Amino acid sequence: MLPDIAAPGTHMPSFIESFFDALRQPAPEERQSEAGLRLATAALLIEMMRADAHTTDTEETELRGALRQEFDLDDQALESLIAQARTEARDAPGYYAFTHRINAAFSLAQKLRLMEYLWRVALSDGHVAPHENHLMRKLADLIHIGHGDYHAAKARARHYLETKQQPA
Repeated sequence: MLPDIAAPGTHMPSFIESFFDALRQPAPEERQSEAGLRLATAALLIEMMRADAHTTDTEETELRGALRQEFDLDDQALESLIAQARTEARDAPGYYAFTHRINAAFSLAQKLRLMEYLWRVALSDGHVAPHENHLMRKLADLIHIGHGDYHAAKARARHYLETKQQPA
């Protein structure tokens, strides 16, 4: 019989327990990939918010609501993500770095949800400026969203905003 090297009354994790613990926790590259997706999503939403001549409080509210809803972030994590995304969006030479991450990791359903969030930001101030419309079409192409899905996401966003404005 092998001697027990654990202190009396304590439980030494077995290899199998350690193995399953490791499986339950995301690998470092998965956490980095998730952070990259969050950053890409936030950067695209910020780009949409900045697409017209001015940023409104309602656009900012929709940006924050979308990120909170999609990624279940607390206030500190949300502020950190937005600050980092503003820097990334400002310094990026284009949208490829963001759309590439999204195409590599998002399902069609997630891409459609992103399009809806983008529309919420674009529509939140009551009108869609020509630059916002152009950016929406460009992003839809870059993340491979078809024409019908593009318009359906817009309709869902419009419905969401109309429902949100109605008194409870």
